[in-house]
Amino acid sequence: MRTGFTTGACAQAGVRACLDALVTGIWAEKVRIRLPNGRNADFSLKSYESGMRGGLPWALASIIKDGGDDPDCTHGAEIITEVRLTGEGQIIYRAGTGVGRITKPGLAIPVGDPAINPVPRKFMSGEFLASKESISAHLALGNPGIEITISIPDGEQRSGKTLNARLGIVGGLSILGTKGIVVPFSTAAYRASIAQALEVARARNLDTVVLTTGGQSEAFAMKLHPDLPQEGFIQIGDFTGYSVRQAARTGIRRIIMAGFLGKFSKLAKGVTQTHAAGSQVDLDFLVDLARKTGSSEEVCSEILKANTARHVGEILEASGNTQFFPLLCRNIVTHLKRISPHPPEMEILLANFRGELIGRAGTSGE
Repeated sequence: MRTGFTTGACAQAGVRACLDALVTGIWAEKVRIRLPNGRNADFSLKSYESGMRGGLPWALASIIKDGGDDPDCTHGAEIITEVRLTGEGQIIYRAGTGVGRITKPGLAIPVGDPAINPVPRKFMSGEFLASKESISAHLALGNPGIEITISIPDGEQRSGKTLNARLGIVGGLSILGTKGIVVPFSTAAYRASIAQALEVARARNLDTVVLTTGGQSEAFAMKLHPDLPQEGFIQIGDFTGYSVRQAARTGIRRIIMAGFLGKFSKLAKGVTQTHAAGSQVDLDFLVDLARKTGSSEEVCSEILKANTARHVGEILEASGNTQFFPLLCRNIVTHLKRISPHPPEMEILLANFRGELIGRAGTSGE
């Protein structure tokens, strides 16, 4: 599948294009940069302009972000980079329309700063520093500095599909990318968001977080833990193993994991990557648990014919087998304790699709 480029790489290319145009007076149709991963990459400009503002050289270039075959919400976004040269020697970053600002501690950027991450900043600054001598020579700036403003016209709307608001990034998207490329269906982007969310939780001095598999399970968990702030709830999707390890590395003392029977039936078997495409619900395994908790052979036969894990849960609830669900949760705890490192305290909360708690298990320390 086709790889794409990060918002950070697009912004870096915009800086390079603007600087080349200011120094040479010529706009090229494409610009080449060295990505953070060491590869060269070419970017086409959608639009550009330059001139003088307030007596200082100024340029603007826009690039359409190509995410390759990755389903990222920033694919197709217009990344507009505006460069203003100064004679003050500083490198300053500003958030334009659609680029967020940091409002909560725990991220790699201080509160109040534009949401332009450290690696993109480093490489945009590198483009400027590599051109500093040429800027001095051609533009008569004795001590060149630069102001870089990044904008994404529909960034605030697109940010609604991200975790930014919960992380305290308001007003738009983040300029991201540690390698410059986006791997199709990248797990790296999702993992990075989980790691950031855990850092924010620790910055709030939380030692307990609730890990959920999605929006429905999060809503269920929030009803059970109304005292926990929003930053304490983290949607982890299918990345259970990674999230447990990362929580331990971050210093989280206790995790509560909330979800439904579909993904939990896989976790109970020891499968920590629970995407539907990667593993199937094992009905024989669920029948074994049902037998252990007293289900009749008639009920077990029904389970083997079930269409989904949800259907299995409905069969068991209708039969009156309430012991199945706590056993399933205990199995999950057993497997999570084998992940290293893991937080010392764990609790599993299993809900049905009516939002009712039907299974629970946990540890109280080791």
